[in-house]
Amino acid sequence: MTAVSEASAAVLSDLRPQYGHFIDGDFESSTTTHFPAVNPATGEHLSDLARGGAADIDRAVQAAKAAFVNWRRTLPEERAAMLLRLADAIEADIERLAYLDALDIGRRVTETEIDHRIALGEFRFFAGAALNRTGFNRPIENGIAIARREPLGVIGAIIPWNVPAIMVAHKLAPALAAGNTVVLKPDEHASLSTLALCEHLAQIFPAGVVNVVTGLGEEAGAALTAHVDVRKLAFTGSSEVGRLVAIAAAERLAPVSLELGGKSPNIVFPDIDDIDGVVDNAAFAATYCNGQSCLAGTRLFVHEDVYDDVVGRLVAGVEKIALGSPIDPATGLSCLVSERQGKRVLDYVDIGRKEGAKLLTGGERSVVEGNEYGYFVQPTIFEATNEMRIAQEEIFGPVLSVIRWSNYETMIAQANGVRYGLAAGLYTTNIARALETADRLEVGSVWINKYFNLVDGSPIGGFKDSGYGSENSAETIDLYTHLKSVTLIGQPQAPFYLPR
Repeated sequence: MTAVSEASAAVLSDLRPQYGHFIDGDFESSTTTHFPAVNPATGEHLSDLARGGAADIDRAVQAAKAAFVNWRRTLPEERAAMLLRLADAIEADIERLAYLDALDIGRRVTETEIDHRIALGEFRFFAGAALNRTGFNRPIENGIAIARREPLGVIGAIIPWNVPAIMVAHKLAPALAAGNTVVLKPDEHASLSTLALCEHLAQIFPAGVVNVVTGLGEEAGAALTAHVDVRKLAFTGSSEVGRLVAIAAAERLAPVSLELGGKSPNIVFPDIDDIDGVVDNAAFAATYCNGQSCLAGTRLFVHEDVYDDVVGRLVAGVEKIALGSPIDPATGLSCLVSERQGKRVLDYVDIGRKEGAKLLTGGERSVVEGNEYGYFVQPTIFEATNEMRIAQEEIFGPVLSVIRWSNYETMIAQANGVRYGLAAGLYTTNIARALETADRLEVGSVWINKYFNLVDGSPIGGFKDSGYGSENSAETIDLYTHLKSVTLIGQPQAPFYLPR
């Protein structure tokens, strides 16, 4: 047995054959119905997960509501210490957690380990934010005016399947740092590493502070968004479902933060020095996470002066990417999360062909020995125009549309000419032009000369159909608190001059 196989077997042996919901500090011995967690590469049955509904969500919300009474009074220093302990626990357990995600969602294990390192960095960042984003004060005549940030209460969080470790950190870290309690609904295709994290949460946080209910979006997710005791909703996923979450929140005037889809432009200027570096960045931007990322740079705008060189090297480079098992560290690209997602991506390849886009490479499903069940889609590059559907719609797979440009104003209009506005990349040696372009792009994040340049404390959020509210930054605390004003003076006064 290889070292990779041994590591995988060890992780599988640690899995419980059946998981109940994690409510009030422990896993329930659930008698409800279950659904299977299946390895998308091999079809192997991994575990059975509780299929939650309205009653399960209500138990979790009531546990979180009861825990909030004391948790909100916990000193920021204590909350920070627990977040740091959680980060340390993730770091010590990172190999197991990374393998769990690789087995559960089909992404290569070298990427899922990076996910967990990003997550533990975010928990550590918000440990610090818990201490320094508490409000402000100023003197007034004979007294003081105080504005203090207070937690909202029970947070309902719903996350997708593509990067579960990062998504859990995006929701839990700021919510807990601010003094809220949480009910989290992970995606049905990516629950195992979150449930494994619950083992650490149970050892660190008071019972009921974090609760996890597994299940389907239309059942557990819908019940969570509709629950009257949930004071705020935090959702990451598609723009279509995000609208439904926003409507549910509006029914009871609950605040909501949404991190939704993207169709990010990645712009190559003609003055670039290192073409190989740009090509590597462009390939990474389009294929990281097997292309299943809302941040992916899926529209590559290349200036005509360097177009042939850049595109030629890009095609040659991606054709060398090795498709392989998610648990093999040598793998360059692994499988999509499900048959449904695989067919969706291949349908978009057919749409591109029918629209007249020129297929430069890829576009087919490959078979990987020992993983015949999985949908391994070759990295795919189309020569396209910006109005084509493959350049307008989020595909969520390793499919890149390359667009030639020559006129700066036209390129900017096209870069902004989609319904999304989440992220963008650009490559140039001209700093003035880089900053001007960053200013004009209608997106939440602009990465200059290095795509996916995610830094702890750097906001992640979007414009237009990419949602609203920034995660991953100190300002995120504001989304999980309300601002209370208190004014205090030394002695009562008589401002109305009542007759005496």
